[in-house]
Amino acid sequence: MKSVAIFVDVQNIYYTTRHAFGRQFNYRAFWQTIQESDNIAIANAYAIQRSDDQQHKFQKALKHIGFNVKLKPFIQRSDGSAKGDWDVGITIDIMEAAAQVDKIILLSGDGDFDLLLRHVAAKHGIETQVFGVEQLTANSLIESAARFTAIDEGLLL
Repeated sequence: MKSVAIFVDVQNIYYTTRHAFGRQFNYRAFWQTIQESDNIAIANAYAIQRSDDQQHKFQKALKHIGFNVKLKPFIQRSDGSAKGDWDVGITIDIMEAAAQVDKIILLSGDGDFDLLLRHVAAKHGIETQVFGVEQLTANSLIESAARFTAIDEGLLL
């Protein structure tokens, strides 16, 4: 079994599965799928901290599955827009984990991660895999991963 590190861009997965399927991602089914063939050494889920009961229940559920939940404050700007980006945090954690595992699994459709995956694969000789909603995942991210897995019915609630 390969040792793997999992990194989940929670906001991206939430919005892309909701937009494409009108449903939520099934983190438990995902975890079980990975555990069938790989040893999960690291599993981080990156989310935005909001003070509502539903978010607390969701975060508790992720922790119960086995994820380390990392939270960043939700920032509402004066112009009405919001900020809550984890790209740099995910990048740092992937770069650190790449030296410790055989495989990196990223759940995101964000093309900003394409160079990162190419870099860790070349520098550490590890396998990279991306899970994302196919029609909402950047082509550059799909192409940068050794393997792309489209989120489908089997990974939805």
